[in-house]
Amino acid sequence: MGLPTRGKTASNRLRRVDNFILLYEPALLTRTDGGFAESLFVDLGFGFDPRTTLESGLRFRRLNPNLPILGVEIDRERVEAALPFADEKTFFRLGGFNLPLQPGETARFIRAFNVLRQYEEKDFIPAYERLAEYVLPGGLMIEGTSTPYGNVWAANLVRRGESAQWSFEALVFSTNFHSGFDVGEFQTILPKNYIHRAVRGEAIHDFFEAWKRSAAETAFAKTFGLKQWFTASAEALAQKGFDLNLHKKWLGKGYLIWYR
Repeated sequence: MGLPTRGKTASNRLRRVDNFILLYEPALLTRTDGGFAESLFVDLGFGFDPRTTLESGLRFRRLNPNLPILGVEIDRERVEAALPFADEKTFFRLGGFNLPLQPGETARFIRAFNVLRQYEEKDFIPAYERLAEYVLPGGLMIEGTSTPYGNVWAANLVRRGESAQWSFEALVFSTNFHSGFDVGEFQTILPKNYIHRAVRGEAIHDFFEAWKRSAAETAFAKTFGLKQWFTASAEALAQKGFDLNLHKKWLGKGYLIWYR
C-alpha cells in the first residue's frame, strides 16, 4: 500500500529527528513491559540505500542495545540492496503503509519522513489509520518532511491510543541554523495535512503569521546569535496565546514544539 518515494537521502539527514526522540521520550526506546519487550522501531521509506535506518540503529542502540529495527521500502530493488546489512536485530522488508510485520510483531515507534509529501491530501488520513493498526498503545509516530540535508524539518508527533487511533500531540519544527533562521522556510516543508492549509482562515496560517510577527519584533536578539533570536521569537509567540514548550533544552537546540 503506497507509492515509491524518490529515494534520495544523505548521510545523517535524519540525525536531528532521532536526537529529538532521544530527548523527548527516551523511555519509549527502552520499555520492556508487556508487548514492548520485542516491539520494533520502524523506519518507513528508508530510500535508495539503508543508511538512515542503520544510522538510527547506532543512535538508538546506545540507549537500548537490544532494540529491534525494521527498515521498510515499497521498492523491491531497494530492499534487496539493503539485505546485506541485515542482522539478528536489523531487518529490511518490502512494504508500505501496510507494514510487513510478522505474526506477533508490533511497533513502538514509527519514523516516516519525506514519504507522505508526494501523496494527495485525501490519502493522508487513510495512511495514518492503517499505520495505527501496528503500533502499541502509548507508542509514537513522527511523520514529516525535511530539507535535503536535514538542516530544517517539520513533523507531526502523534501517539497511539487504546482504540487504534492517533492523538495529535504536537507539531515540531527543527533547525540547526546552518541556513540562518527564517520562519518562512518551515512553511515550505509542512506535513501534508498542513501544507495546503496555510491560507487565511486556517489555524496554521494564523500560527505562521504570528510567528513571523514575533520574529520581526525580536529581531534585535540576532545580535547575540541565531539561537537567541529563535528563542526570543518563540517566547514572543507564546505570549500571543500559542501552547509552546519554552524549555531551553528545546529552544537552545533549535526545536520548537507546538502542542496541538
